Amino acid sequence: MDSIERKIRELNRLQDLQQRSHWMNDLHPLGKLLISIMYIFLVTSVGKYDVVTLILMSVYVIFTFIIGELSVKEGIYRMRLILPLVMFVGVFNPFFDKSSVPVAGFAVRGGIVSMVTLVIKGLYTVFAVYALVATTSIDDICYALRSIKVPKIIVIVIMLIYRYIDVMAGEADRIYTAYRLRAPGQKGIEYRSWGTLVGQWLLRSMDKAQIVYESMLLRGFRGDFIPKKKGVKKLDVIYPIVWATVLLLIRFHVFGA
Repeated sequence: MDSIERKIRELNRLQDLQQRSHWMNDLHPLGKLLISIMYIFLVTSVGKYDVVTLILMSVYVIFTFIIGELSVKEGIYRMRLILPLVMFVGVFNPFFDKSSVPVAGFAVRGGIVSMVTLVIKGLYTVFAVYALVATTSIDDICYALRSIKVPKIIVIVIMLIYRYIDVMAGEADRIYTAYRLRAPGQKGIEYRSWGTLVGQWLLRSMDKAQIVYESMLLRGFRGDFIPKKKGVKKLDVIYPIVWATVLLLIRFHVFGA
């Protein structure tokens, strides 16, 4: 129960970040989405031994976290399930890549360098996604996705999952609370009860989904996401252009491909 309640509180804190009054939150979502995609693409395209370029690419992440008033600790905590996967993939590089690479005048095994660069790429990617999500509401992200012609079914699924995941979490919390009240001296859920509880959760979620769908129909939903068109300000154009220029210079001009 504590775990479920904690997840709900984390989701509420993320929504508070999205709804706060900050100039980065007010930027046009399309520009933020495009620059985030571009940043991820450029970071992942950096050579596995190109440590210098990769370090310079951190300027975008540092800027968004400092100017956007985001917590690095909070970002790492929210992405804690993804980061171990990235590190697990890179930990095998030293065993397969035994070449030598000069780093700051010292010969270092290429596998160690490639492992470090892979971990850094993963960190940058995760932080860039977190910065986008923390400064852009789900409605704005869906608006940006539809603007670049992402299929509407994908956008609707993303929006509904994000919006109503707290409803499913609330149902799970109520089921778990009822179970704990009926078995006060038991730690956790007995494995023989998992099937029944998951079945109840599924049935309750289906009932909630039907109610939500009927409410959407009453409010004019016809199978498509029709957002209100957003105006474009000067800063909405300047921000992605400046960052695209800076990132391209770092990636291709300053140190070469």
